[in-house]
Amino acid sequence: MEKPQPTQSSPGVKRPGSGTMPAMLPFSEIRRVLVIKLRHHGDVLLTSPVFSVLKAQMPQCEIDGLIYADTAPMLAGHPALSQLHLIDRNWKKQGLLSQAGAEWKLLQALRGRQYDLIVHLTEHRRGAWLTRLLKPKWSVAPRLRRSSDFWTNSFTHLITYPGHALRHTVEKNLDGLRRIGIHPLPDDRGLTLVPGQEAEQRIEGLMIRDNLKAGGFIHLHPGSRWLFKCWPPERMAALIDQLYHSGYPLVLTGAPDTNEKAMIEQIKGRVHVPVIDLSGQLSLKELAALTRRAKLFVGVDSAPMHMAAAMGTPVVALFGPSGDKEWGPWMTRSRIVTTNHSCRPCGRDGCGGSKVSDCLTTLPVERVVVACHELLMG
Repeated sequence: MEKPQPTQSSPGVKRPGSGTMPAMLPFSEIRRVLVIKLRHHGDVLLTSPVFSVLKAQMPQCEIDGLIYADTAPMLAGHPALSQLHLIDRNWKKQGLLSQAGAEWKLLQALRGRQYDLIVHLTEHRRGAWLTRLLKPKWSVAPRLRRSSDFWTNSFTHLITYPGHALRHTVEKNLDGLRRIGIHPLPDDRGLTLVPGQEAEQRIEGLMIRDNLKAGGFIHLHPGSRWLFKCWPPERMAALIDQLYHSGYPLVLTGAPDTNEKAMIEQIKGRVHVPVIDLSGQLSLKELAALTRRAKLFVGVDSAPMHMAAAMGTPVVALFGPSGDKEWGPWMTRSRIVTTNHSCRPCGRDGCGGSKVSDCLTTLPVERVVVACHELLMG
């Protein structure tokens, strides 16, 4: 079926930040777009549908991204992406002159692209400064609850989010496009993550080494950069012991972070069954290639959970203080396991700021086992 084309209309008189400019832009006049998302890995991956939708509805456009350098694997290789501009968080550690030089080089590269549209998807102040410096014809960003004139007057269109209803982060990202008259088709809203040939080959080698078959193992990633989102090691170990009897080999992964390494060691010290430990050995692209081959992914609210969803792998996700309606697995078969604590989701770093979340520490192993078996049998 032929996709409907966006209706074109006159851009009208540019009134930055007024919120009264026409929602529909003259899409045929847009040649280059810059999408800005300065956040962590999972947040960046959840912007991938924005690139897909822009390219599907404006195929003549070159679409660039601006993200932090460490999150580049989340978008590198995206088929809708023309250029990926990177900000290194370590610039500030290299001295004032070195940082200024890197910032100037980035600004010149961005200016050279002559963007017609900037889509800024966070409240990061850098997006407002860049929009003023790059001077696109049109620009869109979130409307802040306590917005200053500087922020409001930096953009031609402001996104208004519902104040009470919970909305998935992917939809909130796509609201930036809806605000300017681009309404995504359902098939364009999926996550896109490209592992790449090198990562695929490395994982194929590991699969042969460990006698694993595609669709024939369970992938467990218990960690998160935020420990208050994690299940206690003894409960994850008990889950592993029970899943072993499902007949599938178990593969354990984790980041090379000190805290995650310690967690993995605690889990391994409590299990009573064989487990293949690849923790700290995989790049993000390799992690994606591995989870794409899994029968099931089990983890917490983390970037690897979103990566599994992007790969189309069934997901069992354990949620505590973070909101599953906003951050749950996107467009893949899944089960979300939570407790019935009346205070969740609170969004806090553990109960009372303790870094320990009661809504996770009390989550029964049996409920997770049931969720896993539902997806394994599906």
